[in-house]
Amino acid sequence: MTNPKPISRFPVPPLAALPEDIRSRILAVQEKAGFVPNVFLALAHRPAEFRAFFAYHDALMEKEGGLTKAEREMIVVATSGANQCHYCVVAHGAILRVRAKNPLVADQVAVNYRKADITPRQRAMLDLAMQVSQRAEEIGEDDFAPLRSQGFSDEDIWDIAAISAFFALSNRMANFLDMRPNDEFYLMGRTPKS
Repeated sequence: MTNPKPISRFPVPPLAALPEDIRSRILAVQEKAGFVPNVFLALAHRPAEFRAFFAYHDALMEKEGGLTKAEREMIVVATSGANQCHYCVVAHGAILRVRAKNPLVADQVAVNYRKADITPRQRAMLDLAMQVSQRAEEIGEDDFAPLRSQGFSDEDIWDIAAISAFFALSNRMANFLDMRPNDEFYLMGRTPKS
């Protein structure tokens, strides 16, 4: 199942040639996941941007707050599907399946979240995320009411918008780089661990 195509259209630096902080981060991810997600290798081509990208990623995706980690991934999968980002749909779809403990939800959300088996709260969240991703210029005060009625705080609403906006950048870079998802992502979270 190994894909012989390159993981990026730009050169991928060898691990040994990377600055220590980046190399350590990649090795820590490899130890936890059992493989190195290609995004780490592809973005290591530009170390300063790698650091900035993952600092903002972690600030949005690893924080505590009113959104669960699965809901944060749900935003990524829905907006990445709309942005036609192969890498992010596959990679974050795998993370969503694992975090939600649901082998079906990522595919549903990637194709059409309006028909997915999600809660009304999650649908309101994804409505705003999609608006930020696709039509941010149309956002007005009326767009906040459905979220507040579902119990989202203003800080939660900011998180929804920031995740959507950040992954719009990520989607565009992944498409520009022709970044390939790791084969491992396709099967993650689809069957219970034995």
